Amino acid sequence: MLPLLRPAWPAPAEVGAAMSLRQGGASTGPWAALNLGVAVGDEAAAVAANRAAYAEALGARPVWLRQVHGVQVLELTALTPDQPEPAADAAWTRAPRVACTVQVADCLPVLFALRDGRGVAAAHAGWRGLAGGVLQATVQALCRGTAAEPADVLAWLGPCIGPRSFEVGADVLAAFGIAAAAADLPHFAYCPRADGSPRWRADLPALARQRLQACGVREVSAAGDCTALDASRFFSFRRDGVCGRMAASVWRR
Repeated sequence: MLPLLRPAWPAPAEVGAAMSLRQGGASTGPWAALNLGVAVGDEAAAVAANRAAYAEALGARPVWLRQVHGVQVLELTALTPDQPEPAADAAWTRAPRVACTVQVADCLPVLFALRDGRGVAAAHAGWRGLAGGVLQATVQALCRGTAAEPADVLAWLGPCIGPRSFEVGADVLAAFGIAAAAADLPHFAYCPRADGSPRWRADLPALARQRLQACGVREVSAAGDCTALDASRFFSFRRDGVCGRMAASVWRR
């Protein structure tokens, strides 16, 4: 059985959730071992074997997305096909044993469940998606599709690149509507380079929590792990460049 990270959150028993680690798969080289990404240079046969093992470990059918760092939210049903992978960065469902699934290798995976288990969702939230509103769009789609309120939604923030490792420039601040300044800013710690050029360390989980709470989600749990600082368990694009992808999934049992 594959080693999986199970969220510590108050989701009901009707909801299953898990995130893959990098151990336990068939891939080799920089993709070792459980690479679940099809577009990162790994051998197709290895990825197929890894995805099959992941689905077996979940006990549900993960629906894979072609992620584009956007805000599109897809509704999944029992009839949603496996191929071609739809272009979207979030998905929600009411269907049992259909796993809303996102891939990450530093970006923030966010899982959602209604308190009564009637619906679930997952979102891929890098800085572009966060700035664009992917989390708000996911909450809105889940609530609209299930006649729920944001206060009924539980959220879990999975492992991602942490604020000690995620250095960004003024372009990222601008995407969040923040004017660059030579100072600490909310969720951006000022860390100029040796030559004096301005840089900041971004806190993705804090930015996500802020956006979720602003749209009415009151219960937000977080893993707290930094993918860039733990090479034994996590892939990290910022750390390694060429690497595999992990997946985070949530489903109704």
